[in-house]
Amino acid sequence: MFSGRKIKQKRKEFRWKDIHYKRRMLQLWKKDPLEGAPQARGIVIDKRAVEQRKPASGLIKAVRVQLLKNNVQITAHVPGEGAIDHIAEHDEVIVESIGGAQGGPKGTMWGIKYKVVAVNGVALSEILSGKKQKPTR
Repeated sequence: MFSGRKIKQKRKEFRWKDIHYKRRMLQLWKKDPLEGAPQARGIVIDKRAVEQRKPASGLIKAVRVQLLKNNVQITAHVPGEGAIDHIAEHDEVIVESIGGAQGGPKGTMWGIKYKVVAVNGVALSEILSGKKQKPTR
């Protein structure tokens, strides 16, 4: 008897363990540049090389992309050997999340949460394998 208040309080507390409830209450999609979408289109602003984190060493080829839907600038990794040569400035690319833990970076790619999937509407994997050519604008 008289335990209703305690039960209600506990339920309120433990709802925060549910990831969907937490994301909804904290409105985390608003802090995400892709705004909860799986992919987004953007324009390449410049190409750069980013240094890797501590145990590994080397340069990660990346591009700075300005998203079309909200004008937010993000850094996206360009996967594949020689793939950066197929991307020029002002190309339209499609980026998607890399899928690190809790939406963060993966492995030694410090600060890079997104990767390039397609260039000017053609999949990057098809361009690299030589099946298709990148259309010129």
